[in-house]
Parts: sequence; structure tokens; C-alpha cells
Amino acid sequence: MRFRATIENVPIFYRLIQAVEKLQKKCIIKFTENEMHVICNDDANEGGIQVWSVVKVESMFTSYRIQSNANNEITVTLSAEALLSALRSSSSSASSSSVAASLIPTYDADEVVMKLAKKNDQAVLSFEMFGMSRSGRKVRVAHDVRIDVMRPAEGDKLHEPRCPDPNVHILLPPLQKLRTIVERIRPLSDVLALRANNSGTLQLSISTDTVKLETQWVKCANPSMTKEGLVQIDDDAEDNSLDKPDPDKMFCVLVSIRSFLKFLNSHVVSTTTIACTSPPAQNRLCHNHCAILYVYIGEIADAGGVLTYYIPTVIDGDE
Repeated sequence: MRFRATIENVPIFYRLIQAVEKLQKKCIIKFTENEMHVICNDDANEGGIQVWSVVKVESMFTSYRIQSNANNEITVTLSAEALLSALRSSSSSASSSSVAASLIPTYDADEVVMKLAKKNDQAVLSFEMFGMSRSGRKVRVAHDVRIDVMRPAEGDKLHEPRCPDPNVHILLPPLQKLRTIVERIRPLSDVLALRANNSGTLQLSISTDTVKLETQWVKCANPSMTKEGLVQIDDDAEDNSLDKPDPDKMFCVLVSIRSFLKFLNSHVVSTTTIACTSPPAQNRLCHNHCAILYVYIGEIADAGGVLTYYIPTVIDGDE
């Protein structure tokens, strides 16, 4: 098998892996002819969160070449932290973090090439950075990340969680603002209620024996979406109104606040985020249903990719 690509957009790649690394130490990356998939599906994750992201090749890479006996697909597992370190080595623009910036060499890479290789009988993703030092000298830096290549049969078993059709889709406020609010109420409760309706109302609330608190947004957009997660303009909204729920009816999912904060780390890549709820029939909450959150990389109309977060519900007798 062969794989080689020039990373055209290092900062976005870095921020995507930065968001994923907050969930689990190792992640899965699947390269295909047209897409790169970054997956976190370990049950040991905080709160059982899963992330299934899809990034278009043309939005991230140039000179992209892949060849394998498995339909030109290659799936690997690797350390998210090690991958972050490799991407951080390429340029100070990879991260705005002052701590990360202090670890970056004094050069900026003009070209970053990622390729599949083998070193001492160990499969690696090899990163080669070519650029100029601050003193004007040519620089070449190599950085290897150890990987385990999954067998095609193992890769075929990777599937996103199955959930009921959502009752509501709603455009979230900027995630950084949500994060500020949730961090303030975190000491008060372990459970957060997410409520939304099809009239653009979004609520975040907590309820315990000693405190009840609610934050509400109105006039949020309610986009319609295809099963592929793409936003559509529903031209037949009036014709389909009989099939839709009461627009003012609130649908609720209870999630761990710690889990929701893990999701909010994706603010580093978020341009637009759409949330939807998948409660079971009769709106009785159950552990095998979840909140689904789509974090778009770039504007929705021409987004370079999307991270799909699945946050399972928790059962809380107070709600």
C-alpha cells in the first residue's frame, strides 16, 4: 500500500486533532480516495462520547495519492498526542496556544508532506517539513508518528451509532460563548438538560434539590437536513406541516456536563454547529439515545468537513 499527500491546511488539521485529543489518547484515521475520516469510538471515553468526522481531501491536501488492495482505503490507529506534536512542528500558525508556540522550532514550513512509511519494521506516518529558518537557511525536518494499520475486515466493521430520526435541528450559538456559560454552572450540577423546539428556541438548564437555572436563546435557525447531514432549504415546509411536530413543543436530552464540555473543545474548529436531539418514543429518556452535534469546518455551503459528536443521554430523576 502507498500513501502520500501534501498538507495544504496545517492549522485546520491541527485544530481538528486538538479537539479529538481531548476525548481519547488514540484515534482512528481512515484515508480514502476523496475523504479523510477521523474517528473516536472508544467506550472508555469520558461519558461515552463518540466523534465521526469527515474531511474532504481537496480542502486539506494537495498532491494526494493513495493505493491499497482494499478499494484504495487505508485505516490506521495512532496516538492523537503524537500526531499533534508532528503538526505543531510545522509552523507557529498551527496553534495559537502560547504553550504550544513555545515548543515550535524557529522556522516556518513552506511545505509539509505526510506519507506512509516503515522504519525499523514499524509502520509510521512520516512528516517531512521543508522551509526556511528565521536566519534565511533552508530547513528540512522529519517527524515520524507510529501507527498500527488496521486490516480491511476490521475497517469494514467501523460504523457510526444508529439513532432514531431527530425531532429537531437547531443552529447553536458560538461554542466559545456556550463554553463560558457551561463552565460557570458546572460546579452546581453533573447533569445538563438540552432543550429545543422547531420555533428557534434553545435552552440549557440544570435542576437539583438546591438550585434551578435556565439559559435561553430565541430566534435560532432550524435548518432541515438530509441523512448525510447536509443542510437543505425546505421548500415544501407548508406542504409537509402535517407531518411535523408542534413547532413550540420542546424536545429534551439530558447529558453529562463533563461530556458536554468535552464537546465544546471543538470550538477551535467550529464555524457553524447544528444540534439535534434523538429521544425515544413518548419522550421518555433512555441511555441508548443521544444528542447529535454537527461541527462544520468552514461555512456550511462549502464546508471542508464536519465533525459529528454523539453524546449519550443520562438518566436523572429530577428532570
